[in-house]
Amino acid sequence: MELISGLPEDVARDCLLRVSYQQFPAVAAVCKGWKTEIHTPEFHRQRRRTGQAQKVLVMVQAKVEPEKTETGSTKRLTNPVYRLSVFEPETGFWSELPAPPGYGSGLPVMCQLACVGYDLVVLGGLDPYTWKASNSVFVYNFLSAKWRRGTHMPGGPRTFFACSSDNHRTIFVAGGHDDEKNALKSALAYDVVEDKWAELPNMSSERDECKAVFRRGRFIVVGGYTTENQGRFERSAEAFDFMTWKWGQVEEEFLDCATCPMTLVDGGDDDESVYMCYGGDLVAMRGHTWQRMGKVPDEIRNVAYVGAFDGVVVVIGSSGYGEVHMGYVFDVKKSNNNWRKLDCPDGFKGHVQTGCVLEI
Repeated sequence: MELISGLPEDVARDCLLRVSYQQFPAVAAVCKGWKTEIHTPEFHRQRRRTGQAQKVLVMVQAKVEPEKTETGSTKRLTNPVYRLSVFEPETGFWSELPAPPGYGSGLPVMCQLACVGYDLVVLGGLDPYTWKASNSVFVYNFLSAKWRRGTHMPGGPRTFFACSSDNHRTIFVAGGHDDEKNALKSALAYDVVEDKWAELPNMSSERDECKAVFRRGRFIVVGGYTTENQGRFERSAEAFDFMTWKWGQVEEEFLDCATCPMTLVDGGDDDESVYMCYGGDLVAMRGHTWQRMGKVPDEIRNVAYVGAFDGVVVVIGSSGYGEVHMGYVFDVKKSNNNWRKLDCPDGFKGHVQTGCVLEI
């Protein structure tokens, strides 16, 4: 059966490669042949190879719904409701994803995001009403625009954990703390395709509120603190070696200073740097040395989230507590403290807890 009647297969396939990811569900519904085509791994590889793949930034972001006071002015809601917002850097378009099953009134607070292929995975968090830790896993597929439930994270309640992905099929989880506020040194791997969890060997030490990146085939866990040193962050990092199935030697001075590593982010497939915001600056690790890239704009003194891809770094934050959030883009290929302000619509100026970059 021809993909498109009257057209050669390569031309028809090229037409499908150019379809926006937002139209994938409609394309899949046209016929079995089109659905089969866009679900093949080769289709995904060709979109990337031909430059048709689209980068999107997905964030756990608070809804901005001001309420009226007795004087008629507005005030911000004290208990924000979080949802999934999507930003397309190429078009500047913002949108909102449907909520996972059972979370129509708000996402779990401090849940984590990771991506694998066309799948966005939402892990854990705190119930917004009971504040009870959840080990839930939900997977949103951008081809079908549908959610599915994944197997719960094993090992009991875990919050404020590190999370990263190899971008192919596996998501890694490490550290955090349990219901008794005991920091954890356990680690897990989740095969999204098989919907199965596996235990990794324990890290060398407990790491609560740590951050993770996946670089050069290694799962690297950075910073955090032990139960005894609660709130006193460490500078160290350790990486899991998949060849030996062991954690490597701890790098005691991975960070320049002992600070919360929540803004740490990997530069992406074509960028070997790691970025983070510290002390009002955007800094980058090049090799084993941290370098100052530029001063963060004054409008975002409180940085909430940092994302990186294709040689640019997106920084989102606010000028102070309770103020609207805004975003700036820094082009790492240019000099002279190059920042460009994002156009954020009124409905997308709420606090951002976390996010991840997908290539669709």
